[in-house]
Amino acid sequence: MKKIIALLALLPLAVFLLTGCEKPETYQITEGSTHTYYRIKYLYKEPLDDEINAMIKAYHHAINPFDSTSIISAVNNNTNMQVDTLFTRAFNSCTKISEATDGIFDVTCAPLINLWGFGFKNMGAVTQAEIDSLKGFVGYDKVKIQGDQVVKEDPRILLNFSAIGDGYLCDLIAELLERHGIKNYLVDIGGEVMACGKNPKGNPWTIGINKPVDDTLGVNQEIQQIIQLPQKMGVATSGNYRNFYIKDGKKYAHTINPKTGYPADGDILSATVIAPNGTNADGFATAFMAMGREKAKKFITAHPELEYYFIYADDKGNFISEYSEGMKKYFKD
Repeated sequence: MKKIIALLALLPLAVFLLTGCEKPETYQITEGSTHTYYRIKYLYKEPLDDEINAMIKAYHHAINPFDSTSIISAVNNNTNMQVDTLFTRAFNSCTKISEATDGIFDVTCAPLINLWGFGFKNMGAVTQAEIDSLKGFVGYDKVKIQGDQVVKEDPRILLNFSAIGDGYLCDLIAELLERHGIKNYLVDIGGEVMACGKNPKGNPWTIGINKPVDDTLGVNQEIQQIIQLPQKMGVATSGNYRNFYIKDGKKYAHTINPKTGYPADGDILSATVIAPNGTNADGFATAFMAMGREKAKKFITAHPELEYYFIYADDKGNFISEYSEGMKKYFKD
């Protein structure tokens, strides 16, 4: 009995020693740059730099068309049509957005992206004949995945996941963090965001929507609206003010309308979307740029899971904001 009492007396000390060895949780920051900058802040006992960087590497190996050794490069070059789960998930997500938008968002738009100088080559003299020719093998319904193989109707079909790329990577990293039990994080990939929980001050995460001032270097920090993210959500912004060029006095932005074959020339300067995940936020923000305000607003009425914040210019060049009713609850004064 004395031995039992002695052991019981030691239990609190043992518990103290065990818990005392655990590292306290603090906000960690993993950041760097690949095709764009990334900054991930999360509440955890230690940095997860190696795992996060490994995920970023796997993402690029799957869907980076500028990496000659990537899976998407092999598919586009028709040298190897076998794909992995990261590629398949991106493809399926793009297909769903394409179907929802009736093809205004299209994963096979790469030939037109290249033609207009936003891919591998600078823009040359674009003719209507070239556009019509390329449109012949643009169409999300002309390619599918069977098992682990990509099947194309035409070998000239090219894929490009850039319209969801940053948002998709946000989701992948957020899921990695959650597998470690992390509930408070902000994943920022090139300005696209996936957020959950609280910031270091115990408040909802806040981000800013930039004014759509022409800025190819990405140095403009003028804020149009600050929003707070009180629950798990993805946020993405698409605009014609960062990735564009001017030729013969005309501005050409990187969002291509696959229906016309031309760069989108709508009335939206900047489209910010809140969605349940980063992939959909990124994809629909791109689609809305191509749709224009009225079609986009009509589309969103049938998709209550999405909130929008559009910026356009009036006749005098002043920036005007237009947003969904549900977006207002995220505004921070």
